[in-house]
Amino acid sequence: MNIIKQIESEHIRMDVPRFKAGDTVKVHFRIIEGDKERIQVFQGAVTRRNNGTTDATFTVRKISDGVGVERIFPLHSPFIERVEVVSEGRVRRSRLYYLRALKGKAARIKSKNIY
Repeated sequence: MNIIKQIESEHIRMDVPRFKAGDTVKVHFRIIEGDKERIQVFQGAVTRRNNGTTDATFTVRKISDGVGVERIFPLHSPFIERVEVVSEGRVRRSRLYYLRALKGKAARIKSKNIY
């Protein structure tokens, strides 16, 4: 096995659930402020997922006080406590950048109907 792949495989997390663009997730992120540590929950819609080995990332978008906030999370970061999938969305694209231009009800994502 290649030495780089061996080192990367040691840092890959296996406890991350399956999710894709359009899903609503809660990301429990560990924040260190001075000598204190706390967990902050960031809930929003996944607008993109960048797959890879240790450099995989995903972008979550939420509306906070009428302002759109996007945050990029490294998927295999040790600062992520857990990722919860709140709901699955039905979208036809893998990058949901068009949500940035939409407001209110137009920015909703349809939920997936499971039969």
